[in-house]
Amino acid sequence: MKPIALIVDDEVQIRRLLRVALENENYQVHEAETGGQALVEIANRKPAVILLDLGLPDMDGLEVLKRLREWSEVPVLILSVRDDEEGKVAALDAGADDYVTKPFSSVELLARLRAAQRKTRPPEEVSVFKSGDLTVDLTAHVVTRANKEVKLTATEYALLRLFVKHPGRVLTHRYILREIWGPKSEDHRQYLRVYVTHLRQKIEADPAKPRLIRTESGIGYRFNPADF
Repeated sequence: MKPIALIVDDEVQIRRLLRVALENENYQVHEAETGGQALVEIANRKPAVILLDLGLPDMDGLEVLKRLREWSEVPVLILSVRDDEEGKVAALDAGADDYVTKPFSSVELLARLRAAQRKTRPPEEVSVFKSGDLTVDLTAHVVTRANKEVKLTATEYALLRLFVKHPGRVLTHRYILREIWGPKSEDHRQYLRVYVTHLRQKIEADPAKPRLIRTESGIGYRFNPADF
């Protein structure tokens, strides 16, 4: 059975473009023009992925996302003409898996879509994560690179574990700080920059040109494993 993709956008041209791209990727496509219609479609169709515009006629797409996250973890890719960092952070913090600014290329969109769908966390009790020569055993709490153990501090390991559990997904500064240091640390970005630098030095082939832990300027970081 084909996976279901739901397009939520009030622009007919955008929906047509997305439908063609998604059907070529073997999705069964459904559409919604409003936030209210989208919530009904999501409940009835149970889509595998949602492409959500923020500028809907009846309610802001962010409100749709917040309502959806009360009962569903379906991957959501935000599509919007809004290109401000604050808007992106708000959407990602509300539970979006990624954010694509209009206009966009179909190639980029589909790549982001595949990443969003593969966001499922590896079961921690049995998980061994591999990317190139990096191996992270989430059960044994052991990290190796080129078959040599990498010594991480407790905080460095917690940070790497968080990235590994969300491959391909943009994690905002606030989200990471909250998860690692607690809710009162959300404004202490310097903590995060220091630990990301230390972690890169230990797991990246070239820390000056990181390939695994990518910076999303002004927003946060994306863990981008080579075989993802």
